[in-house]
Amino acid sequence: MISGISPERSGAVPATFPIALLCLSSSWGGLELNTVRFASWMQQRGWPVQVITLPDSPIAARAAELGLPVAVLRNPWKAADLPAAGHLVGALRGSGARALIVTRNGDLGLAVLCKTLWLPALRLVYQQHMQLGLTRRGLIHTLRYRALDAWLSPLRRLAAEVLEKTHLPAARLHVVPLGIELEKFAHSGLTQARAREQLELNLPAGAVLLGLIGRFDDGKGQDFVVETLAMLRRRYPQLHLLLVGEPTRNEGNAYREAVLARVRALGLAAAVHVRAFTPTPEVAYRALDISLTASTNETYGMVTIEALATGLPVVASATGGTLEIVADGRTGLLFPLRDEVAFAAVIEQLLRRPDFAARLGQQGQAEALATYSHHRQCELTEQVLHDLVTKSLGK
Repeated sequence: MISGISPERSGAVPATFPIALLCLSSSWGGLELNTVRFASWMQQRGWPVQVITLPDSPIAARAAELGLPVAVLRNPWKAADLPAAGHLVGALRGSGARALIVTRNGDLGLAVLCKTLWLPALRLVYQQHMQLGLTRRGLIHTLRYRALDAWLSPLRRLAAEVLEKTHLPAARLHVVPLGIELEKFAHSGLTQARAREQLELNLPAGAVLLGLIGRFDDGKGQDFVVETLAMLRRRYPQLHLLLVGEPTRNEGNAYREAVLARVRALGLAAAVHVRAFTPTPEVAYRALDISLTASTNETYGMVTIEALATGLPVVASATGGTLEIVADGRTGLLFPLRDEVAFAAVIEQLLRRPDFAARLGQQGQAEALATYSHHRQCELTEQVLHDLVTKSLGK
């Protein structure tokens, strides 16, 4: 049985104590962004927080911008890196941290080494962001995971996978959805016309704007959406598409350029509108009529949740965590992965039934606000931390 934390128990904020977040990543994607945002939210709620990351990393830069204390260390030898473990011990002792939250699976070995050799009283928590993938029931993984005091999975299906693929004791597993500041999506104050104006979208009267927001990557499905749009516009010439995002970091611009070349080859240049990554994605969502998620396997679709919170009808590929986030026919519509006929059919259904599309948007928004608020993530995590420290004191 998965250890759950009911919303009824999560209302009271426990007494705070110093905590640290560890993420030794040089990238800047969803995991890294979520790590820094969560640290900032906890600090705002009164928790003394320290972020531990690589020097000169995007995480370090963003954390400093937000006024978060940052400690840096290098970890060239990964789980066997005794010098790095020693530096980690120094940072934790210096901040007085009683709990360490690890957000990247690759850093667990170092954290466990630190706790095992020097800081046995440290409460060690893993905040899961990605799927496990292969079974991890070998001796090394079993010992590593059993050193954890708590494992936070963002979805029930991911928590079930943990129990299936590891020997983690079930009592240490908690479902804590990763949070988003949903208020800015639900209550942006922007009209659709104003949002389109800000994005410099000069659309014809009666245009219906589909949108896929996220980095350009072959796993995100921009190529699939472009191909299907060409087919759909033969019957529905009012359809336009907005693509918002930058190329995947460290992977070059080839995929984005290939998508744009295909747009030109299909004669869609006037119907496909490409905009760069924006720090205010709520403007892009507000400009849309229908939000698309076409990813091959989205572990935890932040973009999908943001679209739901905006009140948009969501059309998404039936894979990964999306199967739990979107209730087909109630909070959105699902289609089999890269199935052009099925995708076209659900778009057509929304075009022909605007009342149904509006109802999906309303129901999806209510579900997102109730489940994926950053306030709820913080409250549930606080309850876990409080319980762990209380138990460690023998109370």
